[in-house]
Amino acid sequence: MLALPTSGLGDRIGRTARFLWSGWAGIAGLSLLATVWQLGHEAYGDFILPAPLATFAAVLSLLESTDTWSTAFETTRRAVKGFVMAGSVGVLIGVAAGYSAAMQRLAGPILTVVLGVPPIAWIVLAMIWFGSSDGTVMTTVVIATSPIVLVAAMEGVATRDRGLDDMAKAFGAGPIRRCLAVGMRQVGAHLFPALSIALGTAFKVAVMAELLANVGGVGGALARARAHLDVATALAWILLAVAALILIDHGVLRPLRSEAERWRDAARPWGVRR
Repeated sequence: MLALPTSGLGDRIGRTARFLWSGWAGIAGLSLLATVWQLGHEAYGDFILPAPLATFAAVLSLLESTDTWSTAFETTRRAVKGFVMAGSVGVLIGVAAGYSAAMQRLAGPILTVVLGVPPIAWIVLAMIWFGSSDGTVMTTVVIATSPIVLVAAMEGVATRDRGLDDMAKAFGAGPIRRCLAVGMRQVGAHLFPALSIALGTAFKVAVMAELLANVGGVGGALARARAHLDVATALAWILLAVAALILIDHGVLRPLRSEAERWRDAARPWGVRR
């Protein structure tokens, strides 16, 4: 009776430890990026590309102000809120379309049109519709990111292994249980990478919309840095936006993916990492 909870807790602790240990690969990648950045600084000078240490000093200087935290939070709030809305809409419509061949054929041309329009065009239209407000940022984020999630969910459902569904049915699983325990786990293999891409797109589009619509946030701070030709401060704001993105991606999405894909561990030899 007591072995099952202990085993489950030990498995979760082990997966958490592997997730934290995998951070060394990320640190190595960031170090390589900093090296290339330093080489670019030495080749082009401070005005074109300030040194990494100078940019990090600008970040620390910005973090000393409470306005910086509120500005970064404003952009993060807009990006995450738009991402959640886009993810919800994309998953619901994508799963429904995946189960219906007619909806797949209907959604194809619509997705081509939506994906073919650049985000900056949606920003201009949203500014006309909503003015300089949160509505402009939210609308642009939702339109730019929801097709990514929708396509992933639709393809995940359409390419699922139907034999597993038949096997679960033979063992007495109902349609809801088969959908959640079998179908959605297979969809997750397509969905979670798309969610990570959609989250990154949400932050990029949110900053772009803030800059063009002049609604504050990191985009507004970048506009002020551009007006003063302050490249180091502009790069510092970019690093803060990327840091918020990494925090949400690795603090929320990656743990959810690890929890949803526990079934992969059953077929993975010890020591082999994804």
